[in-house]
Amino acid sequence: MDGVMNKLRNLDAYPKINEDFYSRTLSGGVITLASSIVMLLLFISELRLYLHAVTETKLVVDTSRGETLRINFDVTFPALPCSILSLDAMDISGDQHLDVKHDIIKKRLDSHGNVIEERQDGIGAPKIEKPLQRHGGRLEHNETYCGSCYGAESSDEDCCNSCEEVREAYQKKGWGMSNPDLIDQCKREGFLQQIKDEEGEGCNVYGFLEVNKVAGNFHFAPGKSFHQSGVHVHDLLAFQKNSFNISHKINRLAFGDYFPGVVNPLDGVTWTHETPSGMYQYFIKVVPTVYTDVSGHTIQSNQFSVTEHFRGADLGRLQSIPGVFFFYDLSPIKVTFTEEHVSFLHFLTNVCAIVGGVFTVSGILDSFIYHGQRAIKKKMEIGKFS
Repeated sequence: MDGVMNKLRNLDAYPKINEDFYSRTLSGGVITLASSIVMLLLFISELRLYLHAVTETKLVVDTSRGETLRINFDVTFPALPCSILSLDAMDISGDQHLDVKHDIIKKRLDSHGNVIEERQDGIGAPKIEKPLQRHGGRLEHNETYCGSCYGAESSDEDCCNSCEEVREAYQKKGWGMSNPDLIDQCKREGFLQQIKDEEGEGCNVYGFLEVNKVAGNFHFAPGKSFHQSGVHVHDLLAFQKNSFNISHKINRLAFGDYFPGVVNPLDGVTWTHETPSGMYQYFIKVVPTVYTDVSGHTIQSNQFSVTEHFRGADLGRLQSIPGVFFFYDLSPIKVTFTEEHVSFLHFLTNVCAIVGGVFTVSGILDSFIYHGQRAIKKKMEIGKFS
């Protein structure tokens, strides 16, 4: 038994020295104090890293199919009235949403940016006061109203009972409305008068679009849109204006839900219109993103990068539509962010490395100073130090 104990004693890597042989120095005390402070600071830093989650980033190929893309927007046009502003969305699959009105809110703004009125959309309720019937006569008592579509009817039973319905019928036919005062419904509702009354006003549009997850565009532009000979055009004749000020401020634009750390580069961007008319274009690259927090909750969202371009009213022989256009395309690469906690064993390993490393370095430094002091002292004693 004593032999085994002696063998274990010989394996001791930490031989003890009698306290009588210890030599304590001032430099050693200073180094010990400094190294203790360094160890404490490094330990606190490591503890903070351990208590807070770290985010791991990975790039993978996006294999999702058949999903939709939610576009959240909040845009202010200080010089375009709400009554003439429309929102269209279309994509390369051929899906089109013209003059979108669902899930968006428009706020009328005065010249100082104060809210005048908030409404879902549309010009307003038609004023029925002996309106003109489709057959030509005026609406009489106990008679059902059926307004004319002025040649834009799809069938003999179609009725257009408001200015908005006439404009939509014209839109489906691919026609433009040159003079709304010739349309009974528009004249009764005061279509042109309302546009004149809103002259100098602005409009704040906010809401969201739900579109196919393919490349496409959405745009804010004055006038009803329709297709004519396969070309997307807007009916601007009804407003009897030569130019439109498309100055705008993007308060918020996001493709998907918010997640920690997301940066939307167009938030707060302002552009001031200096030419008579034109088209302002944003070309956006959307990157699908998945964020998973420490609790395992997953957020499917997107990030994006953007470039900008302004196209004047006349470019060669082509007339550009005045408005603000957002062209987006999707990246085939998906980014995944995963929040994770550092394991306790990893934390323990780093703490041991801190303590051992600082202790070793401070021991080397103390030994260097101690032996250096002794060498200088000896040379001074024999008079060789100069």
